[in-house]
Amino acid sequence: MEQQTTKAAIIYGVNDRPPLQETLFAAIQHLLAIFVAIITPPLIISKALHMDLATTGFLVSMALFVSGVSTFIQCRKFGPVGCGLLCVQGTSFSFIGPIIAIGQAGGLSLIFGACIAAAPVEMAVSYSFKYLRRIITPLVSGIVVMLIGLSLVKAGVMACGGGDPAAEDFGTPRNLIVAATVLASVIALNCSNNKYIRMSSIVLGVVVGYILALCMGMVDFGSFNASNVEAFYVPIPFKMGVDFNVSSIIAVALVYLVTAIEATGDVTANSMVSGEPVDGEVYVKRVSGGVFADGLNSLLAGIFSSFPNSIFAQNNGIIQLTGVASRYVGYFIAAMLVVLGLFPIVGIVFSLMPSPVLGGATLLMFGTVAAAGVRIVASQKLDRKAVLVIAASLALGMSVELMPTILQQLPQSVQTIFSSGITTGGLTAIVANALLNRK
Repeated sequence: MEQQTTKAAIIYGVNDRPPLQETLFAAIQHLLAIFVAIITPPLIISKALHMDLATTGFLVSMALFVSGVSTFIQCRKFGPVGCGLLCVQGTSFSFIGPIIAIGQAGGLSLIFGACIAAAPVEMAVSYSFKYLRRIITPLVSGIVVMLIGLSLVKAGVMACGGGDPAAEDFGTPRNLIVAATVLASVIALNCSNNKYIRMSSIVLGVVVGYILALCMGMVDFGSFNASNVEAFYVPIPFKMGVDFNVSSIIAVALVYLVTAIEATGDVTANSMVSGEPVDGEVYVKRVSGGVFADGLNSLLAGIFSSFPNSIFAQNNGIIQLTGVASRYVGYFIAAMLVVLGLFPIVGIVFSLMPSPVLGGATLLMFGTVAAAGVRIVASQKLDRKAVLVIAASLALGMSVELMPTILQQLPQSVQTIFSSGITTGGLTAIVANALLNRK
């Protein structure tokens, strides 16, 4: 009955071709909903690793470019690769913690090497998912998603204060006012009765904050030299180099396992809101193709000096609101992202964005991620064993986030794997859940 109701609400199905005007309108709505989410991970990682403006701008541009290519692969579907639905991909938040830890140890080349080498893990999961589901249960994935959100809140708070806790202006009233204005704007816009304003709330909140920061003299144009900015980027494989380290690969591989589970849920939700089957052979092939493409696209991201991708869940809400599930809309979204990524000025403009503007926008986003994890955990049977798994995972995961120096006496390889609360808590959840529920 629910499937029939959903199908009745769809104006254009997965394989329909809406008129050009309606296709463009739907594509722009999707773009507004995902744009800030795509550029946020490279901005946070760049600030954490103290990258210069040119490198930050390049990483932002490549994130947009790769997200466009990835979205096209998912929507177009090439043989067994891709889900063939209106699934939009973008830079994943899940990898931020491990990537920063790896980057602090070995720089960008080590990050991209780990992301490339570990990507086949998710691709392999697409063919063996039913077996891994016994190990990575919804309880485990919910805990990991919760840890992702909670660990990222720290980065959001640091950005609100100004980015660098050692800086003299960190936490000044000016920084906090800008961050609070952005946060309040996003919340207020989310309460609007206009569905399109709600979908664009984060972008509009960032615009408000950027304008306020400009008026307060917080945008540093001194670091911008127009003569050094290229007019057009030609994406070059391995431009930033690659390096490999076993411990870094292990740390990233665990997150790929989690994103495989997330991708399965996202493809399922997308099928549901698009009026497509959520069981049977067609559904299984879509999930398998979607998860495989998720891993392949992350591998491509590493090759083109960007960070791993994942399917964005927020676009499912836009399909529901617009009634447009046509995958051809995805082609337009992909083209827009690729074009934006090929012009360096786009990346530079957002790289100049003051940290408090980014912080105000991301605090709510990261809190939402944590809340999604809570919802997944709450949907499971929370008996004594489940509570023990949750308690152990959160305790150990957050301990390395709150007190990272606890690992400083251990070998560097151990520090690389366990310095992220996501990997520490995630491994704890997997092991504890397996031990406590063995038969």
